[in-house]
Amino acid sequence: MSKNVLGGVLAPCSTDPLTGFFRDGCCNTAPDDYGSHTVCAQMTDAFLVFSKAKGNDLSTPNPQFQFPGLKAGDRWCLCAARWREAAEAGVAPPVILESTHERALEVIALADLEYHALQPA
Repeated sequence: MSKNVLGGVLAPCSTDPLTGFFRDGCCNTAPDDYGSHTVCAQMTDAFLVFSKAKGNDLSTPNPQFQFPGLKAGDRWCLCAARWREAAEAGVAPPVILESTHERALEVIALADLEYHALQPA
């Protein structure tokens, strides 16, 4: 059973749009997940613009890969290194800690994730 960065059971990130390396709604990972899609984040316009500028357009639909395109408010499993890069640039999207895989801690400090944690309403 996969664990989150808090040591608990990994909670789903999003089923609409369906996210995850395995497209199972969770930020699970495996040895062949070279990008470590382990950070569950809620998209912001600033992050989507940043990601597109870095060569990863997450906002444009790509039907051949059954990718709907993301908009602000959508939750998505991001590559840990890209999230860290966005944090360093001041545009990190908020993180859902319960849905962020513990392997993200290999790339990002827990304190940084906690600082950017999405607070429950």
